[in-house]
Amino acid sequence: MAQRPILEYPDPRLRERSKPVEAFDDALGSLIDDLIDTMRGTDGLGISAPQIDVRQRVLVIMGADESPEVYVNPVIVDSAAPGFVEESCLSLPGVVGNVFRATQLRVQAHDRFGEAFERTLSMMPAVCVQHE
Repeated sequence: MAQRPILEYPDPRLRERSKPVEAFDDALGSLIDDLIDTMRGTDGLGISAPQIDVRQRVLVIMGADESPEVYVNPVIVDSAAPGFVEESCLSLPGVVGNVFRATQLRVQAHDRFGEAFERTLSMMPAVCVQHE
């Protein structure tokens, strides 16, 4: 586990397409642990693998109970209750703005071990998943 450097805008690597995770192995577990450590080290609410220069579809957010939630290969299957929310981004330090986002989501993803799940999110967790 390690805190990794975060890419900052306008780094072109932030715009590169990420690939789906295919291997749910120790390397993925290490990546997830590093994402959690990096997020905690910055007091962020969420972080995705591309922000630490890894092109995989993995993100971590702080859940409603303040524990990290892992989403591997996430897909938003439904959204509702759009509105303006205040956001910031670890890759845009010091920038805060209002963004129009759904405040309710249904997401399908996998956990770190490859187990599929579906979760309904609202408010900040929903916003974080969309942002990441």
